[in-house]
Amino acid sequence: MCGFIGFMNTPEVSDREQVIHAMTDRIIHRGPDDADYYVDEDVSLGFRRLSIIDLAGGRQPILNEDGTKVLLFNGEIYNYQELREDLLQKGHLFTTKADSETILHGFEEYGKEILQKLRGMFAFVIWDKTEKKLFGARDIFGIKPFYYYENKGQFFFGSEIKSFLSHPSFEKELREELIPEYLSYEYLPDERTIFRNVYKLPGAHCLEYQNGKLKIERYYRIRYQIEEDKNLEDWEKAITKEFSESVAMHQISDVEVGCFLSSGVDSSYVVKEISKGTKKVKTFSVGYEEEKYSELPYAQDFSQVVGVENISNKVSADEFFDAMPEIQYYMDEPLPNPSEIPLYFLAKNARKYVKVVLSGEGADELFGGYPMYLQGGHFAEYTRKVPRPIRRLAGAVAGKLPEFKGKHFLVRGGMEPWQRFMRANYVFTDSRERQKYLKRPITSRLPEEYSKRYFDEVADLDEPTQLQYVDMHTWMIYDILLKADRMSMANSLELRVPFLDKKMLELSTRIPTRFRADCKTETTKKALRSAAVKELPERTANKKKLGFPVPLSDWLREDKYYEKVKKAFLSETSEKFFVTKELIKLLDDHKAGKALNMQKIWSFYTFLVWYEEFFVKN
Repeated sequence: MCGFIGFMNTPEVSDREQVIHAMTDRIIHRGPDDADYYVDEDVSLGFRRLSIIDLAGGRQPILNEDGTKVLLFNGEIYNYQELREDLLQKGHLFTTKADSETILHGFEEYGKEILQKLRGMFAFVIWDKTEKKLFGARDIFGIKPFYYYENKGQFFFGSEIKSFLSHPSFEKELREELIPEYLSYEYLPDERTIFRNVYKLPGAHCLEYQNGKLKIERYYRIRYQIEEDKNLEDWEKAITKEFSESVAMHQISDVEVGCFLSSGVDSSYVVKEISKGTKKVKTFSVGYEEEKYSELPYAQDFSQVVGVENISNKVSADEFFDAMPEIQYYMDEPLPNPSEIPLYFLAKNARKYVKVVLSGEGADELFGGYPMYLQGGHFAEYTRKVPRPIRRLAGAVAGKLPEFKGKHFLVRGGMEPWQRFMRANYVFTDSRERQKYLKRPITSRLPEEYSKRYFDEVADLDEPTQLQYVDMHTWMIYDILLKADRMSMANSLELRVPFLDKKMLELSTRIPTRFRADCKTETTKKALRSAAVKELPERTANKKKLGFPVPLSDWLREDKYYEKVKKAFLSETSEKFFVTKELIKLLDDHKAGKALNMQKIWSFYTFLVWYEEFFVKN
């Protein structure tokens, strides 16, 4: 696991060596083991390495045989050995044993079609010195980050935005007009970032940059081809087989591999599988002094049952709040998901023992793990039975009536799936509520409109499947995988996600909805749980999803932390963007127990802490 940075040379920068070194130093946490650079008349490239495979010889940038192509690569290619054999037979000469070199020679042999052959997590660029063309790509899920900056003839690219700060031509500017979207989703739900002219390369996309022109295209699409002729037992066997293979491939490493372990089925299944072939697996868990929020007893109990070592740590409220500035700096963009903080401390503790960990991210999105997928099933049933005009009328009438049981369902049942997408208004219920906190009126699209394009791409599928598809293209890549990458790499720890494997994805897209989110029995991840229960204790395999519980709501009612947030809400920065009296009312109502405003409070507070890091201190 590593980090890279680069820029196209322009006359404005004469000291290119110095600039690329400074930019690369910004991401030393991604690769503390080594650094190297490549500079020619057209491009400057920098690399930080965390040595995992071919510890002695896998240095980057890597050049091909005649020195005309140069590679920077972040990630792991799990099928690199078979790719290497294929390329050796075709006459390519390798100078390392690293997985990264297979991409370089694979690109020489197959061009961008090499992307269809890769199985792993990656972001990379290849500079073609002869054609003066840059090619870059990101893995199909977006596990590894890839950003680029394009403005006034300048083009930078890299693993983290903060590297761009060290380029003299980078114009750091806030996209204030995107604050409403941030406040609704808790992240920006498309390719834009909170920095003007900085963009994310989406997962499953590649780019070419040549003669000042940028071209981006999608190279892989998730397609559902449901197979209705198989029963639950068939899917259990298929999951068992593919998951076993995926975990084995994700263990390929020249250093020790450990596991994150929570109380849920996903990480427990990973731990159980890896323990079959590794005698002394180290597992890592995190919790709190407040026991009702801590998953540690479940994780420690499970580790004893399966006979693996468990190393745990607890996060205090002081540590939680004190870490916020550093964490928001590592995040690059504000992310008010409180679970990123215990994840940071979990990774920090794990790094004392191992360089690589496996984790359970992605299982929910692929196999139907969120309760809202069950809700989608109920709406699908409703829309099948009740004609659209009647549903719309019922929703309109219900919306005008006082509260009653079932009102919310009728109102949402009159909408289209994209209109009732709950993640679009994750923090605020609607745009009007959001606007009253903003210092200036900001005209923006309805939050749900950002997800409509993904619903349209799978309009022929049932609603639970549509929700999974949308989550994979928004929530998973811009929240779940973002914090997983940043919090692990902040501690120079490689995090691997065996559920997010190409073959696991292709398997999941064949499983019928009733074996993913079964709304008749209210069972999430039905097929995955059925496979896991054959390997795990029943109480673990069928345990309800907790997420990553945090006692933040309680802490915000304590004077010490209430005052800390209040000070931020009354700051100059807060006055610049928000109606501070409304922020204080949010905080006071929460402290008094009049409302549960934790998520709203934390969204504003996170933005203010982040802004302080990037626009005041930096």
